[in-house]
Amino acid sequence: MLIGLVGKPSCGKSTFFKAATLAEVEIASYPFTTIKPNHGVGYVKVECIDKEFKVQCQPSHGFCINHFRFVPVDLMDVAGLVPGASEGKGLGNQFLDDLRNADAFIHIVDSSGLTDENGKPTENYDPCKDIEFLEDELNKWYANILKKVWKTFARQTEIEDKDFAKAVAKQFSGLKVDEYHVKDVLKQGNFSNKPASWNDEEVKIFASMLRKKSKPMIIAANKVDMPQGRENYSKLRAEFPNLVIIPCSADSELALREAAKAGLIRYIPGEKEFKIVGELTDKQKSALAVIKKNVLDIFSEGTGVQSVLNSAVFSLLKYLAIFPAGAHKLADSKGRILPDCFLMPEGSTALDFAYYLHTDFGKNFIKAIDARSKKALGKDYKLKHRDGIEIVTK
Repeated sequence: MLIGLVGKPSCGKSTFFKAATLAEVEIASYPFTTIKPNHGVGYVKVECIDKEFKVQCQPSHGFCINHFRFVPVDLMDVAGLVPGASEGKGLGNQFLDDLRNADAFIHIVDSSGLTDENGKPTENYDPCKDIEFLEDELNKWYANILKKVWKTFARQTEIEDKDFAKAVAKQFSGLKVDEYHVKDVLKQGNFSNKPASWNDEEVKIFASMLRKKSKPMIIAANKVDMPQGRENYSKLRAEFPNLVIIPCSADSELALREAAKAGLIRYIPGEKEFKIVGELTDKQKSALAVIKKNVLDIFSEGTGVQSVLNSAVFSLLKYLAIFPAGAHKLADSKGRILPDCFLMPEGSTALDFAYYLHTDFGKNFIKAIDARSKKALGKDYKLKHRDGIEIVTK
C-alpha cells in the first residue's frame, strides 16, 4: 500500500511527511523544496490485542506504545502541484507520474490562507480554491492518459467483443486501476455501452470518476492553528460537505514527536495530551504550552496527523488490521509474542489471509481458528478489524 501526499508548494507536505515518518527531508518556506519524491514509512495506529491476552507484544515491524500498535504503511511526498500541472506547468507531468502507484492521496491544504495557489506568500487566500484546482489537475491527468489511446483501444475492445472492465483494467494497470473500479464507475455513470462512440467530454467524465474510485483522497486542513486556520477549516467543511476533511497541525505533531524522541516528553501519536519527563528550557516549555492551548485543547483529533493516516487507511481504503495469533500460543518460533500485524483489504477471507502469509498456507489450508473464541473458521470467513487468526494447514 502506498499513500501519496499531494498539494501545492509550501502547504506543509514535507512537514507532514517528516512528522509522520520522522525521516530527514528538507523543509523550507519556498516553492518546490521537494524536487525528487521522498519515500518513507508512516504508521497507522491500532489498539493491540495483546492487552486482551494480558501480554506485551514484541513487534517484528512497527512498534507498540502502551498497547497501541503502530503498523507501517508506505508514504510518498512529491513536489508541489500548481494550476496547469497536467499541461506541464510548475514541475509538470513528471511529478504526476510519480503518483501512478499510489493507492490513495492525502491532500495537504494550507488552511491559514497565507500562501497563494503557487505557494507564494500572500494574505486572505481562499483555501477552497486549492481543493478545486488540485481535483481538476488530477482529473485532467487521468483524462490525458486515457485520451491518448482511447479511440483505438475502445474500438478494438468492441470489435473483439472483450470484457470492457477487464480491458480497461489491463490497459491502465499502471495506474492501479482494477476491473471493480471500472464496473463501479459504469454503474454510477450514464455511459453508452459502446465506448468507441464516447465524445471527449464523456471520456473526461469517465476518467474523473475512475480517478476518484481508484485513487480516493482525504483532505488534511493543515496549519489550522494559524490565525485564520480555524475559520478557513469551517469554510472548507461547509464548501465540501462530501469530502473527509480533518483539521491538522503538522508543525505541532513534528515538535511533539521530536520531543518524545529526545526523551523530553511521553507522547503517543494521535493522543490529546503529553507528559513532561525531561528537563526543558523555558523556550521548550513555552512552545509545548502553545501547542496544548492552540491545538490539543481544541481539536478532538489532536494534531490531526495520526487521524489523517488512520482515516486514509481504515476509512478511505477500508483496510483491516489482522493479527496472526495462535489459539493456544501467541509466540512465534523465535519466542516473540504477537510479532505481526498485517493490513488486509475489506472483504478478505480466512483463505485470502492464508495465501497472504504464504502460498503454501493457502494451498494446504484446512481451517482458521479465532484466537479469542478458539472457534474453527472456514475458508470463506470474512475477516474483521483486529481479528486474531491462526491458520491450520495439512
